[in-house]
Formats: sequence, structure tokens, C-alpha cells
Amino acid sequence: MKKSKKKKPKSQKRKAKKPVKKKKKLKKPLKRQGQLKFKKAKKAKKGKPTKSKKEVKLGRLPKGAKGRQLNEESLKELVESGRPRGFVTDNEILYYFPKIEEDLTFLEEIYERLEKAGIKVIETSALLDVGKDEPKAAELKKFSEFETDVPDAVQMYLKEIGKTPLLTKDEEKDLAKRNEKGDEEARQKLMKANLRLVVSIAKRYVNRTPHLSILDLIQEGNLGLSRAVEKFDYRRGFKFSTYATWWIRQAITRALADQSRTIRIPVHMVETISKYTQVRRQLIQELGRDPLAEEIAAEMGIDIEKIRHIQKISQEVLSIESPVGEEEDSTLSDFIPDDKNASPSQLVTQSLLRDLIKEILVDLSEREQKILKMRFGLEDGVSHTLEEVGKVFGVTRERIRQIESKALEKIREHHKSDQLKNFDELG
Repeated sequence: MKKSKKKKPKSQKRKAKKPVKKKKKLKKPLKRQGQLKFKKAKKAKKGKPTKSKKEVKLGRLPKGAKGRQLNEESLKELVESGRPRGFVTDNEILYYFPKIEEDLTFLEEIYERLEKAGIKVIETSALLDVGKDEPKAAELKKFSEFETDVPDAVQMYLKEIGKTPLLTKDEEKDLAKRNEKGDEEARQKLMKANLRLVVSIAKRYVNRTPHLSILDLIQEGNLGLSRAVEKFDYRRGFKFSTYATWWIRQAITRALADQSRTIRIPVHMVETISKYTQVRRQLIQELGRDPLAEEIAAEMGIDIEKIRHIQKISQEVLSIESPVGEEEDSTLSDFIPDDKNASPSQLVTQSLLRDLIKEILVDLSEREQKILKMRFGLEDGVSHTLEEVGKVFGVTRERIRQIESKALEKIREHHKSDQLKNFDELG
């Protein structure tokens, strides 16, 4: 007989161990190419492949509602990583938002959210390095030097703003404190002392488009400078000129995107077109010929349909009054056929034919005239069916067909019918 296994009392059963929550290890910074990146280590389960989370594409801020959601998720991760320590570094901000200088309003929002959560931002100068396009002191001294001649109005403006001396870091901080309290004089001094910074940056974008002169670019840059003065917070350790460079450059590039074309192209598409142009030029140099759309698509890593769309929208708008030829005695409109509208000769022919038809129809009865006009659309341009005409006159469609046939026979026998044949040959 088989021995029956004795059931162990419940008290003797091993109690299930509660899973111990492992403490999240802080992300250790890894120095790479001047900026700190963070290495996330994931332990793979035995026998099961690890599922990698969808990563946010670095180098580009997400767009639209989906992009906003991704930004929010990244911001939550940033807040959670800093909550246990009570601080985050600017390197971490750059890790989650590598192109944050393209959306300075969102940068301000990041600081506000961190402050509300009681998390400090420790500056390590990495965030300031993002403003590497800031003009150097030597470049600021040469702000009034242009490679080409500039109008007298620009020279007068440059001479005027050159009278204001540059500010030291302590002076910037002092003026920023006073500006925060609503001191208009401090605001004006901060603005005037950085006007040459605007000129130095605007010079880089001269001749990008015929629609914006150097004065237009300076004006757009001044709007960015005004915004920088309004948003600047001296407590965050930024150097004002670096912070202002972001806003000035953003204001000028946005103006170029909005106003450089007759038909406006969205800013994100302007960036794509710029990249397409660079890749195309590079391939022309390498291949010694115009690259195919497929070759550009492979180089950029996007679909061929996207390349064709870029090529279509990047075309420049031409005026039909543009002169053509060496003597410039003709315009582009002289060579463009208009298939929708009739030519002057066709309009004259149609007018003469209409008058002739009226003269012939006069010899018919009113009923016959009305039926032919409805059948051939001579009144409203709409040709009516036999049934529709029959309903109007209260007769059958067969009766309308008979009346129409007799009326057309009368027209064929009319003494002016030969003139109608001439129009038929012209048509």
C-alpha cells in the first residue's frame, strides 16, 4: 500500500516572503563631449528579452499634443530624480531636453516646476555652454564693421549705440535686481548696454533673404532682447549676455522663417528644408552631379515621399511680371498659357455666335425658343433633359422631342444657317 503523504499543518507552511522594494540608484553622470550624459543600466530577466522603452529623439523638441505629452513625461522623470536629493543639475536638464534653447519659454516652466517641488538647480556651467553662439568680446568690439556697405541710417544707429559701455557681471546683476522691482531706468540701461550684442548676432543672418534688411533683423533681435530683459532671473547664475543670446537668436530665426517667403512655411519645416539643402550640396560635391531624391532620402534617413514634399514646398515664388530675356522687353506672363480663360479672339467669336443665334431664334415660335434654350442651356448655362422640359410645359418627353426636332429643322433651312457652319469650322 502506498503511504499517504501527511499534510503539513498550515502553521508549518513557509510564509511567502514579501518582495523587498529596491531603492532606485541615482543616475551617475558620464562625461562625454563636454556635456554629461546619463547611463541607464537595465538588468535583463533570464529567458526573457528586455523591452526597451520608447526613447525621445534627442536633438529635437517634440511638436504638437504628442510632443507636449512627451515633454511632460520627461519633466516628471526629472522631478522624480531630483526629489530624493532635493536638487538637480543643469546637466540633467540637458539630458532630458538637449535642445532646450529652442524653447526658452519651456525652460522657464521647468525652473518654475522644480521650484514648486522644492528642488534646487545646481549650475555647473553646462547649461551656459549651450549659448556657445554668444559673440565674444572681440566680436562685440567689431559690431559696427560690415563686409558690405550699409545705409547711412544703420551707420548712425551703430554710432549711437556704441556710446554705451559694456556692463560687468556685477553691474548686470545690480541692474537685474532693480529691474525686477520695476525700475524703468535700470531696464533701459540693461537694454541699451546690450544693443550691440543684437547687431553682432543680426550680422550673421544678413543676405539670408531679400525680404529682411539688416535694420529689420536688428529690430527683430531687439524684440528678443526685450523679452530676455523681462524674463531674466539673476538668481539662477546665468550671465545675462548668454541668456539674451538665446532670445535674440530665436527672435531673428523665427522672423526669417515667418517673413522670408511669400507663402509662410512652419518653423519646423524651415529647419527640415535647411537640412535638406545642406545634404543636397554635400552630395553634389561627393557625386559631381545632382543627387537623386532616393539618394537624399537615404542620406537623411527619411522616406522618399517626404523628400518630394520638401522639394515641392521649398520652391521660390516667382512674379509673373518678372522680366525675361537679355533685353527684358518681355515678362514671364507672356509665356504662361491660360487654359481656364478664353483668349480675346475666342471671346469675340463667342459674342458674335451668341448674337447670330438670337437672330435665328427670333423666327421661331416662343414655345420653340423656350424649349431650345432650356435643352441647350442658352439661358442659364444648364442643359435640361427632355423629361425636365416636359414637366415645365405639362407634356410628355416624346412631345418635347418632336417640337425640338421641328425647331432644329427650321434652323437648318434658315437663310443664315451657312454662317453657323462657319463658326463650327472655327471651333
